Amino acid sequence: MSRFILHSDLNNFYASVECLYNPKIRNKAVAVVGDQEKRHGIVLAKNYIAKKYGVKTGDTIWEAKQKCKEELVLVTANFDRYYYISKLVKKVYREYTNYVESFGIDEAWLDITENVKSFSEAFELAEKIRKRIISQFGLTVSIGVSYNKIFAKLGSDLKKPNATTLITPQNYKELVWKLPVSDLLYVGKATNEKLTKAGITTIGQLAQTPCRILKSMLGKNGETLHTFANGADTTPVKKFDEKEEIKSVGNSTTCPKDLKTNEEVRAVICILSESVARRLREKNLWCSTVCLWVKTDDLKSFEVMHKIDYPTNLASTISSEAYKLFKFDWNKTIRAIGVRVCGLCEKPAQYNFFNNEQTMQKKEKFETVVDGLRGRFGYNILKRGSVCASKELAELNPEHVVHSIHPTSYFKP
Repeated sequence: MSRFILHSDLNNFYASVECLYNPKIRNKAVAVVGDQEKRHGIVLAKNYIAKKYGVKTGDTIWEAKQKCKEELVLVTANFDRYYYISKLVKKVYREYTNYVESFGIDEAWLDITENVKSFSEAFELAEKIRKRIISQFGLTVSIGVSYNKIFAKLGSDLKKPNATTLITPQNYKELVWKLPVSDLLYVGKATNEKLTKAGITTIGQLAQTPCRILKSMLGKNGETLHTFANGADTTPVKKFDEKEEIKSVGNSTTCPKDLKTNEEVRAVICILSESVARRLREKNLWCSTVCLWVKTDDLKSFEVMHKIDYPTNLASTISSEAYKLFKFDWNKTIRAIGVRVCGLCEKPAQYNFFNNEQTMQKKEKFETVVDGLRGRFGYNILKRGSVCASKELAELNPEHVVHSIHPTSYFKP
């Protein structure tokens, strides 16, 4: 039996919400940006008027203003507002099915197989949901209707804004195979470059390439992409309350000033590592791999990682291991830093042979006490001396910067 899957994507979500709260800017070019005072001043979202002028997500504010031929309205992002609206919309989705899987703040898959018997009924239900979101929230949404999650997402991308697109086993070759291979989930920049070099530029070409060739080029991901392109994805839609396996935990920040010394870098790594370690302990998890991400003042970035000797959830260990990865010749300054851990597991059976178990338990107890104090009195109740050397860095609060807990869901390598 065929499944009936919807993918719902709220159009230009951040910008649309801002226009909802301030109707005076609705017919102007709008860009939602980060906090300029904290040097997070890039475009996070834009409306269709700004997009028409070539404004893109990730543009600096200066670049966005240069592209826009009319006055560009800049609105500082209000994430509490976006999460609030997102929860209300997804609550509506759950009126139609318990199988609602979020894919970011503005997207979700819905499995409506139990509610409908045909694609025509599935399309009608998608239209009902789309019209209800407009009337109830004043937001437009694009919905893809298909028999698997991958094609449902492609469908929601095909027509924007405010449209419903149906992709079936009968018409997917006509609709999907002509699309650029980069439109397919799992095809990130690096993967797209490899496929393009091999002459594979469309999803149809990818689908018709022998699986063994793709596997030799891309490993297991090649096999997955071949399955996706041929419409054979069987990944289920999770229930809205289903607990997802955590794949990695990370924290990153644009620094309040460009970093120019190893000591400043070490201080920021320490701050971020404390936040990451606290999250691990909250989830009763330990990590075995530490990653360091660095963005320089020319907005170029790189990430390095390595496996550590034994699993840990200690900030001191994560910080030390992340700093070991920092190899930099200082021909540029550093704008942003991120610390991420993966290879997660529940409490390890034993500690590293070279570390005294009693000592490790004391360190864990100490950091847990620090967590409790900060939870009661705020992060700034306790600070490491190395952080206090710089006034700007001492004011950096890792709980107010970008924190991410990544599930095993889809990603773009």
